[in-house]
Amino acid sequence: MKIITFYTNEKLLIKKAASGKREAQQWLYERHSPKMLSVCRQYIKDLQFAEDVMVQGFLKVFTHLNSFKHEGSFEGWIRKIMVRECITYLRKQQPIVFDGEMLDNQSQDYVSIGSELEVNEIQTLIDALPEGYKLVFGLYALEGYKHSEIAEMLQISESTSKSQLYKARKRLQEELRSLAAYGQIHTP
Repeated sequence: MKIITFYTNEKLLIKKAASGKREAQQWLYERHSPKMLSVCRQYIKDLQFAEDVMVQGFLKVFTHLNSFKHEGSFEGWIRKIMVRECITYLRKQQPIVFDGEMLDNQSQDYVSIGSELEVNEIQTLIDALPEGYKLVFGLYALEGYKHSEIAEMLQISESTSKSQLYKARKRLQEELRSLAAYGQIHTP
């Protein structure tokens, strides 16, 4: 029986995967797929569709591995591909409606929830947002994109991105206040 050593150096694995080595591709997929499924799930409610988008994203990852320049993290590079795949998927499903009304008086009235809500409860609140709100909220608050980057990705203006984020936060705050009013969570 021949013992096959497995690659542990990610840079070497990326090189091998780019040259078509299936075991290196599988190792990269198995290492990064759980996190990337979480990324896709942040944007796509249905887990099966999120998984389909993730698999499509990994096809792009492996197709374009030679373009990864090793200047940033590999995980961050994959994450960008996954986010763009989610946006593409959502555009194909239905046009994303962005509420064009800009709010002039954007107060910073926030509810602090501490750590009382479980992750799946928070995800349910985010899932309930209208698609435009949810997409901008995810890109800004969860992925860390700037409004200029979001505007470019979604082909909207920066002010629309800011407005969508404000409205998403406001809607989430209202939902949290509602939960607090019914004693489901406690606010400080």
